[in-house]
Amino acid sequence: MRVVTVLNRCMKFKSFVFESAFFDKKGRIIISVKPRKNSKPVCSRCGTKGSIYDTSGEPRLFEFIGLWGFPVFLKHRMRRVSCAQCGVVVESVPWSTGKHHLTDFYRCFLAHWAKKLSWRETARSFNTSWEKVYESVKFVVGYGLEHRQLDNVTAVGVDEVQYRSGHRYLTLLYQVNQQCRRLLWLGEKRTCKTLNTGLSELEAEYRRKHDENGGFLARIEYVCSDMWKAYLKVIRKRLTSAVHILDRFHIMQHFGKALDKVRASEARRLKQEGHDPVLCKTRFCFLKRKENLTTKQSGRLSALLTMNLRTVRAYLLKEDFQKFWEYKHPAWAGKFLDKWCGRAVRSRIDPMKDIAKMLRSHRELILNWFRAKKRFNSGIVEGLNLKWNLTVRKSFGFRTFEALKTASYHQLGELPEPKFTHRFY
Repeated sequence: MRVVTVLNRCMKFKSFVFESAFFDKKGRIIISVKPRKNSKPVCSRCGTKGSIYDTSGEPRLFEFIGLWGFPVFLKHRMRRVSCAQCGVVVESVPWSTGKHHLTDFYRCFLAHWAKKLSWRETARSFNTSWEKVYESVKFVVGYGLEHRQLDNVTAVGVDEVQYRSGHRYLTLLYQVNQQCRRLLWLGEKRTCKTLNTGLSELEAEYRRKHDENGGFLARIEYVCSDMWKAYLKVIRKRLTSAVHILDRFHIMQHFGKALDKVRASEARRLKQEGHDPVLCKTRFCFLKRKENLTTKQSGRLSALLTMNLRTVRAYLLKEDFQKFWEYKHPAWAGKFLDKWCGRAVRSRIDPMKDIAKMLRSHRELILNWFRAKKRFNSGIVEGLNLKWNLTVRKSFGFRTFEALKTASYHQLGELPEPKFTHRFY
């Protein structure tokens, strides 16, 4: 079976035909492509057919997917079109978009493997350059962002991740619907301006693609976030119709920090007063859940619970609060929350009093977790953050924000890809 026969089966171009295939002096497979008789070239700007103005004397090579370890190139003499609207321009060819010398097939092939391997390793595996892999991923991501749909987004999650030293953060917006979880947008810093920009860009994209009443923000029913003030402020202002959820993960994270602060403070006090260091090396005895404790840690915790220590009282308050998450109705959960906050204030343990103050100030947002029937939480967002971190680690970081942004959309965006008549991987 000839190479031309295989390519005709894989790629069918209406106005072009594969003429011949041969080896050149560099050991490359060169496949000549010529236009069919009486076929008119297509304008690369407006997409309309026009008459031939002239034909290039030197053929252009377009890199294709390698075959049996040999580099493969399509060779074609480009024509110029005499277009009634655009004037004299170079024709558009169906195997390559724009002025790139890589075929769209090859770019999608490289982008597919760049999801599984790092970009550098992809370049080494297919004997190409890092720049070509990067450009291929950019092409696929650009196509995906242009063709993705936002009409099924009803629940979003907002969070920040640190991507460089020196407290440099990114703001990430995710879709957290049960049927689809993906990255929608990311931007530098974690300020009000950053989140406002992200919501505005998504709103503009939605209005550009969907000619419907109501915009992107009006369709969002649930939004999950942590207690970062900038996010709370923007969500309260822009997503007025959405149920804003502060969930269990971030709240219990504050409990852990407060309890550890009480333990460290009391351990220092006992040492200064000359008492036995009973709290030495007990951090994880208090911070771990009971089912995750080792036998040694469980025995030591049981002994500590018999002592009259501030740390023990703070630990019991924390464990008692776990009952809050077992409620199903927000009204009963609210009554329990109010009673618990009263006990925490009367405990005279400052970190726990701060927790009670925090819970009271965010009372309605916390109870929204029950109003949303416990379907949405920031645990979903943290799981997506973990995938984002793995993307960065796999490539040992990125030098520019644009490269990082492209890789993030490629890995987490669940973007549509160009469709071909044949699957090359």
